[in-house]
Amino acid sequence: MIEVQTRLDVKEILQEGVERTDNALARLLPPDTQTPSSIHKAMRHSTFAGGKRLRPVLAMEAARTIRGERTLPEGMEDLGAAIEMLHTYSLIHDDLPALDNDDLRRGKPTCHVVYGEAIAILAGDALQTLAYQTLARLRCAAPAAVEIIRLIADATGTVEGMIGGQVLDLEGEHSRPTAESVDAIHRAKTGALIRVSIVSGGVYAGATAEDAERLTEFGRKAGLAFQIVDDILDVTQDSAHLGKTAGKDLTSDKATWPAVFGIEESRRHADRLIAEAFALLAPYGAAADGLKAVAQYLVDRTN
Repeated sequence: MIEVQTRLDVKEILQEGVERTDNALARLLPPDTQTPSSIHKAMRHSTFAGGKRLRPVLAMEAARTIRGERTLPEGMEDLGAAIEMLHTYSLIHDDLPALDNDDLRRGKPTCHVVYGEAIAILAGDALQTLAYQTLARLRCAAPAAVEIIRLIADATGTVEGMIGGQVLDLEGEHSRPTAESVDAIHRAKTGALIRVSIVSGGVYAGATAEDAERLTEFGRKAGLAFQIVDDILDVTQDSAHLGKTAGKDLTSDKATWPAVFGIEESRRHADRLIAEAFALLAPYGAAADGLKAVAQYLVDRTN
């Protein structure tokens, strides 16, 4: 484990990020009294089910790294909210009977369990649409907003993006996983949205092309480390602790890092990736302490 030498408290960073993101989401999502109320209730059920808001927090800390100060750019919370909408949409669809068929998410019944499969599908679709509506109204410079939309669209698409990773994951079930196949799945299905959260936060704050390239590589390594730890937790923790069904990867015969490398070697891989990621942030000095602290949390977490 890499020790992050920083005066910043990661718990305070996460709590501030949760509050900023939740306030923005409460403002941006239609109220559950708005017609048609069924879908708005479903959207809010999954959005406010208790997520850690890690992706918005990473975006905020990347912005602070680029700015060199703790004050965030105006309107930054809307970018974080849009990213969280996309993440929540992916979870709603991932839990559907046609995909992972899960009935527990963030410690609460999944969207389709509460509202039915049809409304759950539409709630996911609606969150994706609202995310891009929100991105189109970002309060940063227009060229930066366009670049953020492009980056996020790429990261959630089918070519090395989130949807493509989900397809690889589905097609990889019941087949012998290899290091190459697991790496491809993780970098796309989960890693791409983590990576783009970091890069888009930097772009919002005025990152140069060199900054964006450095943040991209940092995000690749941190995102893969996050998913490796997720794989480990799936086989070492119970459902109550995780807030989702434990052991699902094993019972679904998923391609995972521990299935290829074992738990101990997987842990070493995650730690090595974070160490390599931290080295990329050396040019920013103490300004990157917050981003480092959150990245370390990604691999030290127990749920």
